[in-house]
Amino acid sequence: MNDLLAYAVQAHGGLDRWNAFTTLEAHLSIDGAIWDVKQQSGLLRNKHVEIDTHKERLAIVPFLQPDLRTIFVPQRLALENAEGKIIEAWDHPEGAFAGHARETPWEPLHAAYFASEALWTYLTSPFLYTYPGFESEEIEPWHENGETWRRLKVTFPDTVKSHTKTQITHFGPDGLMRRHDYVVDVLGRARGANYPSDYRAFQGIMMPTRRRVYAYDDAMRKVPDPLLVSIDFDTIRLR
Repeated sequence: MNDLLAYAVQAHGGLDRWNAFTTLEAHLSIDGAIWDVKQQSGLLRNKHVEIDTHKERLAIVPFLQPDLRTIFVPQRLALENAEGKIIEAWDHPEGAFAGHARETPWEPLHAAYFASEALWTYLTSPFLYTYPGFESEEIEPWHENGETWRRLKVTFPDTVKSHTKTQITHFGPDGLMRRHDYVVDVLGRARGANYPSDYRAFQGIMMPTRRRVYAYDDAMRKVPDPLLVSIDFDTIRLR
């Protein structure tokens, strides 16, 4: 583990504390311009998510109906009822985005996949970067909001589904995340600058309770309008 990653992990509560948990549950609402463009406005407001913290799995409850939920794992997205009966399932769901343009409407399961592979990354970072198969290196710092942010370039293993394979996370002087840059493969490599904030301690783990995602330009500067995605967490619980 390089110095920056070790510093960031400790600032977020430490690896020993994180490894004491296997499940994370959160209540959240997701909004922003992308959902309007994709004709799925309001779909992910007021939801409950549950993840496995050490293997990629995420459930969204409820979804479309009070008794339905989605289950995301690498290479598969399923819609099932409360008894576990499969209503619909997509294998290799990223293939469902092939041929899409910016204005192509989504089906609800497109939105569920996009949100699920993103949220699992967000909710496990920066601890995720210590998992087997991840590679990271510190790159040149970034100056924004009157601070100097140290930056970690992270390469994901092929076994983990996320927005894209190589991503950059910025850390403030306190070791907490300030910004997370990526492109989104299933959105034609659209750019995202994700700003985590409003940190709170949950059972000894520091977690941001607010995220705001914008585009960025060729100079890596945030494009402030429109707000592409907003994520607000009401509660987070680890067990």
